[in-house]
Amino acid sequence: MSAFAQRTLQTQQAKLAQLQDKATSLDKITRPSDDPAATAQALETRALLAANAQYGRNIDDGGSWLTAADSALEQATNVIQKIRDLTVLAGNGSLPQSGKDAIASEMEALNKDLVSIANSKHLGRNIFAGSSDADQAFTPGTPRDPSNPADAGQPPTFNGAGVSPVERRVSATQTVRVDADGGAIFGSGGGSVFAVVSNIAAKLRSGEDLTNRLGALDTAFNAVINGRAEIGTRQAQLERAGDVNTELEANLDAQRIGIEKADLGSVILDLKLQETNYQVALAATARVLQPTLMDFLR
Repeated sequence: MSAFAQRTLQTQQAKLAQLQDKATSLDKITRPSDDPAATAQALETRALLAANAQYGRNIDDGGSWLTAADSALEQATNVIQKIRDLTVLAGNGSLPQSGKDAIASEMEALNKDLVSIANSKHLGRNIFAGSSDADQAFTPGTPRDPSNPADAGQPPTFNGAGVSPVERRVSATQTVRVDADGGAIFGSGGGSVFAVVSNIAAKLRSGEDLTNRLGALDTAFNAVINGRAEIGTRQAQLERAGDVNTELEANLDAQRIGIEKADLGSVILDLKLQETNYQVALAATARVLQPTLMDFLR
């Protein structure tokens, strides 16, 4: 009877200690053996939270890429608009050749600025050359021959042809491209915007009519505008993905808390009940085990 009573009291005491610890930490699970099924759910939820956090970092990184691309294309748009204004100005028949030469020199300087913009980088990587490891997205071409006014030189060479784009995974099922296709935006070789501007400058120096060159310049200008519009579409896509990511993080965190954390009111109620049970067990044991060896000797 003494051994049985001792085991019962120890069991009651262990339950009381467990509830006291639970009330202090509010952790439902202190070791996997407490609830194997809940432990598996908690581990799965934590894995989903970790993956969701990584998607959030990817969204932030992708947003910085697209912001850099949009800023570069804004600069390119301004430069090309300036070149177009100069082209229209140079079409004035009353403009002397010296004035046209001055405009041609300014166009060549703006063209160099345009090449520099096309070689913009983000975190040391080319924005407009995909996953290419080339030092520049556009390698500068051969400069014009100063002795030949009609020479336009060789246009820059695009180094991003055939390479994979830069993408960021924003969810388990969705990726978003975060770089820009320099070949589609600025063109490549003789069809590039750089070649168009060089040809306009060369025609100015040689005194040719520029009427038929405005169409090619407008085509190049529209390509840059379309590229910027596409960047804006991807930025909106990332913003939506960010909203979904934030909402999912809140839901997963609430799910994790529901699995791992106990309700304080419920724990306190259980603790009070267990304290009562333990006190009752103590009282019952004291009454049952009152006889001692001296009682039997009498």
